Amino acid sequence: MMNKIGGLIELEALLENILKKKSERAFLKHKILYFAYLYENLSVGMIVEKLGIKKTNFALITRELEKEGLIKINKSQMDKRCHVLTLTVEGMNVLYKYISSINDLVGPISEDLENNTKKLCEYLNKIV
Repeated sequence: MMNKIGGLIELEALLENILKKKSERAFLKHKILYFAYLYENLSVGMIVEKLGIKKTNFALITRELEKEGLIKINKSQMDKRCHVLTLTVEGMNVLYKYISSINDLVGPISEDLENNTKKLCEYLNKIV
């Protein structure tokens, strides 16, 4: 059991170190952009839960992202009490550039690693 959990802890730490190369705040902004892209119909509360950050930090950063024209914060079509994030075209461009820079940093990934990463994400999303 320790090896499985230890592996997840090590994986998280190594990935975070790679992704934080520029700055911790920029990393969090890009993470929010990615989650807004990935979960465009998910409520802000659910995204906050998946990110594992404080609502106040999330609110501050999303306001910055909105002022920069990278996201829009709207009421959900399904539940007017909830808000959802939508990436703007500029937000997609910023996210694409960030992902491309990380891709350049880590280089090509094998198909097996890509498939296993997808399976791990699916598994962990069921838990969170």
